Amino acid sequence: MPYANLLNPDMLNPDLINPDLLHALGFLTLGLTTGAFGTLIGAGGGFVLMPILLLLFPNDSPALLTSISLAVVFVNAASGTEAYTLMRRVDFKTGAVFALAAVPGAVLGALCTSFFPRRTFDIIFGVMLLAGAVFLLVRKPGSSRAARQPGQGLTTRRIVDSAGEVHEYSFSMRTGAVLSVFVGFLSSFLGIGGGIIHVPAMVCLLGFPIHIATATSHFVLAIMAMAGTTVHIVSGEFVHGVHRTIYLALGVLAGAQVGAHLSNHVRGSLIIRSLALALVFVGLRILYTGIMG
Repeated sequence: MPYANLLNPDMLNPDLINPDLLHALGFLTLGLTTGAFGTLIGAGGGFVLMPILLLLFPNDSPALLTSISLAVVFVNAASGTEAYTLMRRVDFKTGAVFALAAVPGAVLGALCTSFFPRRTFDIIFGVMLLAGAVFLLVRKPGSSRAARQPGQGLTTRRIVDSAGEVHEYSFSMRTGAVLSVFVGFLSSFLGIGGGIIHVPAMVCLLGFPIHIATATSHFVLAIMAMAGTTVHIVSGEFVHGVHRTIYLALGVLAGAQVGAHLSNHVRGSLIIRSLALALVFVGLRILYTGIMG
């Protein structure tokens, strides 16, 4: 039984505790944590969930685990989007363009997952996470705002959130759309939803305010993850992960609301540092697993 990887029933008294109930509670707790932290940083939670799934189920195929992760990311992103919409932080016009650009990449990424053996997949996954961490840690503060003045073919947005805070920024819509194509592919291929790539790109390369980037990224993530999950459903991979997905999704629904509200009390710089440190930790762990076999 694959759930035995999460909790060891042999260590429990079967007359007092139902192992199936513990498995369900374990996945619910994991979903709650994933949803809260993923929504807080706008990453959809896939970068937290996917490494854990890789460690818990070493014998499952990358296609199966990415299908579970993407389905949970969709639920998390949809729930987070609802919360951020109430806060009036979602740039829907920009998000719609980015999502349309990302969907073809997401479909292709989901199709490519089944062609890679598990060990190769783990190494690629670990390297990508470490590369993202390095990018965030070495970039110069404030560099994301360079050359972002209105004009010169840039799109300008002005958003006033529910707290009355004004967010005004300018960016290249064309550059954002091109980035979204690659984000869609990598996120669906790796099963991480894409926010862990998209949020840094929106902040560092396009000049989005961090809180608008996290909120808008969730809207884009919901559409990308839905596209990737649909591919896995059609291919037949997802059917083997339905039960795990249900428990994780229930936890994520609650966690996403918690994460969205926590974002009101966390500084943008702290979100970026937390994201980078988390990338280093999970990247090293997955890379080690892939290299050592």
